[in-house]
Amino acid sequence: METAYAPPKKPLVILHEDRETLVVNKPSGLLSVPGKTEDLADCLLKRVQVAFPDALLVHRLDRDTSGVMVFGMTAHGQRHLSMQFEKRVVKKVYVARVAGRFVERSGEINLPLIVDWPNRPLQMVCHKTGRAAFTEWKLLKTGCEESRLRLMPKTGRSHQLRVHCLAIGHPILGDQLYAPETADSYPRMMLHAEELRLNHPESGKGMKFRSKAPF
Repeated sequence: METAYAPPKKPLVILHEDRETLVVNKPSGLLSVPGKTEDLADCLLKRVQVAFPDALLVHRLDRDTSGVMVFGMTAHGQRHLSMQFEKRVVKKVYVARVAGRFVERSGEINLPLIVDWPNRPLQMVCHKTGRAAFTEWKLLKTGCEESRLRLMPKTGRSHQLRVHCLAIGHPILGDQLYAPETADSYPRMMLHAEELRLNHPESGKGMKFRSKAPF
């Protein structure tokens, strides 16, 4: 299971700021939003709102995932951005280091997901009652023991990339929930939200935000 919460004390990294949007680079190990108990109060949303009191949540990344996150700076901006995520207008690109060697250069994962209630917050594949989940992947590099993938989720299910990689036999390295046998060998979970493409809430102009993976 996950280790005790000890969020990093790194300063905010701002990738973009304007009247309607704020884009930051979330560090690994920091919750996107506060947890249910006081010891889980520190989170990216609170840190962002210290510097930008008007910032509003649009989407989340898992605690141990790093990378690009966008916030709305007005109620209109938040609604517009949230709708883009809901309608799957936003294009998301992740980079991951996973266990094992690949032969194929690209592929698709179409496996429905549902919460594993006895073991929540874990998710699992369920063809009977799971919600549709779709991921495209491309091989960037492969070796004897690990590979580097570019992951493009087309849906936004909880833990989608982590469960999908596990389901095809290539769990994400350092993942304390789905690959605990690798957690001690890596300083963090090797999953990074590298790129977001979306439309500006005011102008409608296409925008691309990118943060290179730190691993």
